[in-house]
Amino acid sequence: MTTQELKNLTNVEDLILDYSSLHITILRSFGAFTSLKRLSMKNCKLSGILHNQGVPNFKNLKSLFMDGTALNISFFQIIKPMASLEILSLASCGLTGTLPNQGLCKLKQLKELYMNNNELRGTLPWCLANLTSLQVLNISFNEINESISSSPLKHLISIQYLFVSHNHFKIPISLEPFFNHSKLKKFYGENNQIYKEIESHSLAPRFQLNSFVLGGYGDGGTFPKFLYHQYDLDEVDLSHLNLKGEFPNWLLENNTKLETLLLVNNSLSGPFQLSIHPHQHLTNLDISVNFFHGHIPIEIGAILPRLICLNISINAFNGSIPSSIGDMNSLESLDFSNNEFLGEIPEHLAMGCFSLRLLALSNNHLEGHLFSRNFNLTKLMWLQLDNNNLTGYIPESLSNCSLKELYLGYNHFSGKVAGWLGNMSDLVDFMMPNNELEGPIPMEFCKLNFLEILDLSENNISGYLPSCLQPSKIKQVHLSRNRLQGQLNDTFYYSLSLETLDLHHNFFTGNLPNWIDRLSLLRYLILGNNNLEGELPLQLCELDQLRLMDLSHNNFTGFILPCLNMSERYNKGYDAATLTSGFLDQVPAYSPLPAFAYSQIGPPSIEEETIDFTTKNTTYSYLWRILMYMSGIDLSSNKLIGEIPHQIGNLTMLHSLNFSHNNLTGPIPSEISNLKGIESLDLSYNNLNGKIPPKFVELSNLAVFAVAHNNLSGKTPESVNQFATFEDICLRGNPALRTSFVKNMQGN
Repeated sequence: MTTQELKNLTNVEDLILDYSSLHITILRSFGAFTSLKRLSMKNCKLSGILHNQGVPNFKNLKSLFMDGTALNISFFQIIKPMASLEILSLASCGLTGTLPNQGLCKLKQLKELYMNNNELRGTLPWCLANLTSLQVLNISFNEINESISSSPLKHLISIQYLFVSHNHFKIPISLEPFFNHSKLKKFYGENNQIYKEIESHSLAPRFQLNSFVLGGYGDGGTFPKFLYHQYDLDEVDLSHLNLKGEFPNWLLENNTKLETLLLVNNSLSGPFQLSIHPHQHLTNLDISVNFFHGHIPIEIGAILPRLICLNISINAFNGSIPSSIGDMNSLESLDFSNNEFLGEIPEHLAMGCFSLRLLALSNNHLEGHLFSRNFNLTKLMWLQLDNNNLTGYIPESLSNCSLKELYLGYNHFSGKVAGWLGNMSDLVDFMMPNNELEGPIPMEFCKLNFLEILDLSENNISGYLPSCLQPSKIKQVHLSRNRLQGQLNDTFYYSLSLETLDLHHNFFTGNLPNWIDRLSLLRYLILGNNNLEGELPLQLCELDQLRLMDLSHNNFTGFILPCLNMSERYNKGYDAATLTSGFLDQVPAYSPLPAFAYSQIGPPSIEEETIDFTTKNTTYSYLWRILMYMSGIDLSSNKLIGEIPHQIGNLTMLHSLNFSHNNLTGPIPSEISNLKGIESLDLSYNNLNGKIPPKFVELSNLAVFAVAHNNLSGKTPESVNQFATFEDICLRGNPALRTSFVKNMQGN
């Protein structure tokens, strides 16, 4: 449309130019639009510069929408003449800096103002208090930093909906600065600094809120007293505030229309007490990550019959799971994980909760068989029952579901891995480690085209890997500690997304495939304790994302590849001082996460998968998210010959290096002293000669050092730094070596 054509539209009231590429001077053409009331230029690409004097008056313009269109802070000068504006929306416009005193504050007719998702900083201009007609203000997702108590917001007494989430406001949990805002209905202030203050007993708020969302960080103390005077609430979120006290059953009794109550990650304790009167509107209840204990009310299903999401995970609840849960036929997500529940999974739950999509009962003490023939959870997509005491076969009734995630690990399931599991075409995560499963991996598993994680480790799986097992989306394969055999051949040849291949402690034979470089995303290659043989293929050097490689306790021959390449990608921001020798030892074996948020039903993070790797003479089960910050090579207990390549010193991110129990010869490369983050270095039981490089004393993180049973000679490095902590046993078997470990030898 040309400028002349625009000028002919003098009677237009609504003009929508969304997603257009325009020169900003087009605004001048709108001066003839004397009837224009609504102008929308969302997600436009504007070019050019327009000075204040070039903007028409827009004296009748009521609404201006510029969402998603790149603007700068000077735009507020351009809108200064638009005195009749009632709605101004500038969300996601890339606005940066501090709001100016001029322009915006002149819009005294403004009723709705949206400036969320920008980069506004500093404090709000005091003249904002002049916008006495403002009913809706959204400044969420910015960098505004000030105390609510001293901001102009407390003077906007006409405000109904106030959104200040994801800023740096200091907000008292009492909301006392807004007690005179009689029209306030919705207050959203999550992810700000929340603090407790002494509340005035004589003051009561004039407002009746519908929504009160304040989850953030800080110490909120106890529940604010003004909540006892609220009766119209339909949404309350007071998560992550370190609140203390008991479950606020009074909040449910006073607010019969309450739909959402979120109290995640606080310090609430005591029993979970509910009224005997049913609450007909509550759909989302999340009290996870607290200190609640005792039994769940037996009649919870009758008291909260409309629940859609119920999360009580990571508490100290005990007793059995009430059968009345099965009365919640609207329930879509149920998370009772990380508690102390006993007994069996109620049959009524498996029959009555027919809307259930997520069922998480992990990390409890549940026992008995998994579901009977009375099973009606056909909409189930995520099933998490790991770390319990469940027994028996995996019921075929699960084949009636459209499962995406099946977590049954660390139980006592037995029997063969059923072929019907391969017919679950939507399966993404199949995790059943540490059970008593047996038999081969069914050929039907080759049909799991969407599979990303396969974990059958620590079972009694036998037989061969199906050659057709090559899911294109697979990221993690964990089949360690089984009785699998045969050669790798072309298995996983087309699995180009593979990041983890963990097959250690099996009976695999043959060579390491020379197509291994096809797996260009591979980070963790764990093949130790098998019967693999042959030379290390040169293609290993093409795996530039590799973090851990364990080929120990096999029959590999030939030389150590000098071109091995270990990625530093995940070490950025972490130096040797950060990754101290104690860093990896102090990581907890399990760090639980809530399985879902009320607004999104879904599974927890998959980052809790573990990989076994031996370092410091001990085998650790490392969490995936910890493995991102370490790397290691273990080629021990093979038949490797030749010298240690000096290029090993280029792998500066290594934390563990083990070449022990081989037939290596030649000197220890001095370049190994470049490995400043090394924690474990084992070169024992070889035929190495020469001196131990003196610069090894600079390896300040070294906790385990072993060069025993070689042909080393000369004097050992000074007994300083880490070398002052090593025992003589790490040097034994080198007759020509003169030790300086005087302190440790005196006791021998």
